[in-house]
Amino acid sequence: MPAIASEILQAVSKDDAALIELSSIISLAPALSVKILRVANSSLFGCNQEVTDIKRAVSILGTNTAKSIALSFVITANLSKQQDVAYSLDQFWRHSVTAAVAAELLSQKLQRDIPDIFLVALLQDLGALMILLTKGREYKEVLDELSDNPTDLCHQEHEQYGFDHQQVASLLFYHWNFPENLFTPVLYHHHPDHAPEEFKGKVEVLFWADQLAEIYTGKKVAEKARQVQSALMAAYGMNEAESLELLDEVAEKSREIITLFDIDPLDMQPFSQVLQQANQDLGRLNLSKAQLFLELHEAKEQNQRLIQKLQDAKNRLTEMVSHDSLTSVYNHRYFQEALEAELARAIRYRSSVSLVLFDIDYFKLVNDNYGYLVGDMVLMNIAKAIISTVRTNDVVARFGGDEFAIILPSTNREGARTFAEHLRSCVEGIATSVEGKWVTATISIGTATAVPSEQQIQKDQLIGAADRALYQAKNAGRNQVVLAEG
Repeated sequence: MPAIASEILQAVSKDDAALIELSSIISLAPALSVKILRVANSSLFGCNQEVTDIKRAVSILGTNTAKSIALSFVITANLSKQQDVAYSLDQFWRHSVTAAVAAELLSQKLQRDIPDIFLVALLQDLGALMILLTKGREYKEVLDELSDNPTDLCHQEHEQYGFDHQQVASLLFYHWNFPENLFTPVLYHHHPDHAPEEFKGKVEVLFWADQLAEIYTGKKVAEKARQVQSALMAAYGMNEAESLELLDEVAEKSREIITLFDIDPLDMQPFSQVLQQANQDLGRLNLSKAQLFLELHEAKEQNQRLIQKLQDAKNRLTEMVSHDSLTSVYNHRYFQEALEAELARAIRYRSSVSLVLFDIDYFKLVNDNYGYLVGDMVLMNIAKAIISTVRTNDVVARFGGDEFAIILPSTNREGARTFAEHLRSCVEGIATSVEGKWVTATISIGTATAVPSEQQIQKDQLIGAADRALYQAKNAGRNQVVLAEG
């Protein structure tokens, strides 16, 4: 947790002068001060007169609320710096901020004073982000699958990992020394019926806040809105007008607060406006028919997404069939097909084609001395080096074990020699770190070149010539290049 967040928690844990100390901490961070003032003047927490002083802003918001808002900005800013996430961080935080606003509005409408509800609602799904940061594309596929076929995400996570994102977030808050009224509700926010009695009211608000946020950040807007409206009316005795008013307020106030987190709210609109637009498209004023129109439109979009997913799956399958799973270069099967095609092309266009075969010198000793995992690391590092030396139309393949093959189209004998020497020196400079030690490797290379003629060039003859040259390189002392005769 960021240091300033720890200071804020320590400040509010003191009963005496907590307001003054909290104001002082916030004042030391200019960017945070600006955001707190803008929140105090927002329609969500705004007062009748403009607030320009941090101490007054904290006083108006209340120490607990000011603490929650400050922690929200500090933690989200810190976590938004993550890189290489296979998912949009803005999308995640857009949903989270909308849930936080929805929780605050719902607690106000129910006239309940629920401490830290904004902060807990904002961070309740933080466990999902933590899993995403460690599991990447694998977890994104779980999320994508659930977006089209809604099931219980927590159940799916337990099936795959043995734990769920509620547990991850709750444990994280515990290690951050958050009080129990923060980390316990998060543990049950998707299943409020399981929550301890003393936290049940707070957990229910978190649950409905997440559902309200899903209306504006999910994919099935019309269907979700109808479900949530009906559920809120049944759970809290709201009438249709009150439930629609709550839905609209969530969008209106979320747009304002989302921008304070430096996130684009996109085209978030109150649900009643969405329905009015649908009515204009239909030329009718009946809201229920407008919802049906939206659902039809969303069904078409879902079909397009499914088509795209099928295409993506096909592309991934093609890649799996043609590529080696460890090194990501082409596999032996693809190499055979590619070499045959290049030889036919060489005859058609009367151009040379060269084949480079090499294997790693004394690779068995690497596996024996360091283990197969280190051996795999050496193979992967060498594969990366090969890819960095070849042209876009060259074909790099794992021939088998520690042996690799490279097809060089439009390359004569001298060109193959130059390339092979460059490759040999490049690999010689690679070192793999293993427990503080460096593991180096060299390669022996054999090359063969097919010169264009009217006769069909035999694939097996070219492979055999390169293989014999490789054998000569190894017998001659290794870490060298031998060109096949002819």
